[in-house]
Amino acid sequence: MPSRVEQIQWAGGQELFRWSDVPRLTLDLKRVINEIKPDLIHAGPIQTCAFLAVLSGFRPILTMSWGFDLMQDVDRNGWWRWVTRYTLKRSSYFTSDAQVTSAKAIAYGMDPNRVVVFPWGIDLKRFRPKLPAIRRQRSIVLFCNRSWEPRYGVDVLAKAFVKVAKEREDVSLLLLGGGSQAHTIRQILVSGGVFERVQMAGQISQTVLPRWIHMADIYISPSHVDGSSVSLMEALACGVPALVSDIPANKEWVSEGINGWLFPDRDAGALAEKILAAMAQRKKFTQIGRAARKVAEERADWKKNFGTLLKAYEQVVQFK
Repeated sequence: MPSRVEQIQWAGGQELFRWSDVPRLTLDLKRVINEIKPDLIHAGPIQTCAFLAVLSGFRPILTMSWGFDLMQDVDRNGWWRWVTRYTLKRSSYFTSDAQVTSAKAIAYGMDPNRVVVFPWGIDLKRFRPKLPAIRRQRSIVLFCNRSWEPRYGVDVLAKAFVKVAKEREDVSLLLLGGGSQAHTIRQILVSGGVFERVQMAGQISQTVLPRWIHMADIYISPSHVDGSSVSLMEALACGVPALVSDIPANKEWVSEGINGWLFPDRDAGALAEKILAAMAQRKKFTQIGRAARKVAEERADWKKNFGTLLKAYEQVVQFK
């Protein structure tokens, strides 16, 4: 834990969330609140942590969207929609990292006058470009560090890479992380005959992540749902051109042909075509990378963005 941060053990966070646990978790959350007497509660995702905070009766509450809670989970069924509306209408303030999620929160009853939108941001000194001569390699390296879970679409990237690798010999794929789709993704690559051209480095620490990003020529995020993606910000800050799915949050960060490219979400064939088209523009990578870095400097600087969060806290504490 960082200095001045205290982690308190409670009934939550020990196992997967179940609706049947709500009474027990709410009761224990009330115990914690009575012990520490906070000035505010900052809670998210909406339908789990923020819902429990609202049920505790404590105010003020800053409810935070995690992206998927509004862009995916809310559409599960009527119960999830009811919980979303119930929580937002009883939240003191709301914050999210993308315009698309804030608009949906307002549609579910959040007062637009009590909404704060800003991307979380990253450390621009840690995530910064390397000299092109150091990063460039003979083979073009595609890079993805999204989790291997259905919502992040890494299986779509695997299918696209099979197509690309059959067209070009000078391309390889670097995957970080892991997840529940590990078997599926490996099977796609093995059956496609391209597994030997893929490096899977597993889970790595945030400390060494910039070194891995610097190995890449193109960063790819095939996510089906996102807010402002921190991993995308990290790649942009490192000056790596980004090729991302055309979901609304990504389009807030990537401009076609300027600092990267967009492809139709879930379409492996279209992604393969975009990869090949991007590879044909290799001479422009440096120029596109500079544009990517510029976007990160303008919008993804955590030192600047953190001030917005502090101002939001001040507003929340004063809210009655």
